Amino acid sequence: MSEVKVIKLVQPKTNIPLSLNMEQSKRRVAAYARVSTDSEEQLSSYEAQVKYYTKHIRDNLAWEFVEVYTDEGISGTDTKKRDGFNRMVKDALSGKIDLIITKSVSRFARNTVDSLTTVRKLKEKGVEVYFEKENIYTLDSKGELFITIMSSLAQEESRSISENVTWGKRKSAAEGKVAFSYGQFLGYEKGEDGLPQIVDSQAAIVRQIYAMFLEGKTYRTLADTLTAQSIPTPRGKQQWSVSTVVSILRNEKYKGCALLQKTFTVDFLTKAKKVNEGEVPQYYVENSHPAIISPETFDLVQSEMKKRKSIRRQINNNSPFSAKIICGHCGGYYGSKVWHSSDKYRTHIWRCNRKYKDGAICATPHLREDVLKQAFIQAFNRILGNKDRYIRQFEELLPLLADTTHMEEKREQLLSERSDVEEQLHCCIAENARIAQDQEEYAQKYNMLADRFADLNAQITAIDDAVLAQTARKEKIRRFLDELKNTGDILTEFDENLWSSTVESVKVNSDKSLTFLFRDGTEIPVPTANSAE
Repeated sequence: MSEVKVIKLVQPKTNIPLSLNMEQSKRRVAAYARVSTDSEEQLSSYEAQVKYYTKHIRDNLAWEFVEVYTDEGISGTDTKKRDGFNRMVKDALSGKIDLIITKSVSRFARNTVDSLTTVRKLKEKGVEVYFEKENIYTLDSKGELFITIMSSLAQEESRSISENVTWGKRKSAAEGKVAFSYGQFLGYEKGEDGLPQIVDSQAAIVRQIYAMFLEGKTYRTLADTLTAQSIPTPRGKQQWSVSTVVSILRNEKYKGCALLQKTFTVDFLTKAKKVNEGEVPQYYVENSHPAIISPETFDLVQSEMKKRKSIRRQINNNSPFSAKIICGHCGGYYGSKVWHSSDKYRTHIWRCNRKYKDGAICATPHLREDVLKQAFIQAFNRILGNKDRYIRQFEELLPLLADTTHMEEKREQLLSERSDVEEQLHCCIAENARIAQDQEEYAQKYNMLADRFADLNAQITAIDDAVLAQTARKEKIRRFLDELKNTGDILTEFDENLWSSTVESVKVNSDKSLTFLFRDGTEIPVPTANSAE
């Protein structure tokens, strides 16, 4: 006969404290408060939350007040940048908090993953979160289900808000409404009418940057000069960087125009942004606000930046002659060298950087700076000898250079054709997805349209480059004439500013002569007895 199964109840252990300590029995309670904007209305709500939770916790005799953790002006879609929130979680996980009180699930996090991950981390450590609005305790058996549902709803709400904001921004862009980040932008402030107005003291700095760049200063020299002058950056920092200088030189807002939707948000949760490469429409608004830099000067700077990009390794930070002296034998640039660096005969000379490369020695000579300066004086004096004729000749040429109508009409035609080809491409793809067809024929048709689209893009880019080059040349000539009019009848000594603003390049010939190319397009050869050898 089998034995009878016996079941005995094992009572749970009850931990009875040996001494009663009221302080130990109190729950350590913290609160979390957040507002997502910096508006005055929201900040008053924020202060009210802090005051309320402080009093609410202190008034409960069973609770021990820890702290009200806070975040101001921070979005709830991601917890990575919420310092107050992250510090609270760290304190809770290290055993300093037993209960966290917050207004609602949406105040805690609008991201389902972040919300649930945080709640579960806290739950593992026995830390409870109470959401007042939803009346949810996370250690309750139903808590996690409620959290999942409420967090999902909050996340969808965040998505809806993000989409509405994006729609509003794109609608504003289509209407030509320009937004300024005044705190990160040099030269403008918000006027009483809500529109941008020029800040004269800051505008002077912007004009200085553009002028120094056109005088031949490099980005690094500009950054170091502005730092040395104790001029604050657009963000109020003392140290200027090359990227800040470049961004000012490239920003079309300084000529009174604005390109809208340069970037767009690709993920409403992470707020990740991407440079707009045609994914969403862009809008170019002309004369949207007062200009600090003339359009002609701006275009000249863009042309110069493009030129420097191709020769950036040749530019020396400290010399006005860098990237301007060209070898007539190989076409390479001359570089600065120091002779007799350790004795009293120390001197700076310029020599072709390719002179001893690839086994073929360039026939062009070394060039001393004093010889170059004297040759420039001779060349410029030859222009001054025919000053009135030069001025009259180029003043007649300026209106012709200003006329880019033909190129712009051609560009419009190409844009229209490109739009047609793009539509055909979309139709081709859609038709192939909808109707079964010969894939070789489809690929042939698609490749033909794609090649045509690429060709049209190349033609449009070439016209844009040509327009920029023509407007840049016009501005170079205008500036050259201004210098010519302001210079006397003869130049007696080397003027670095005049050199930088009038000379495009100098070609060193094998017979030791120099050919100066001025910014108005004039070429003047100057024979010289170069004794640098």
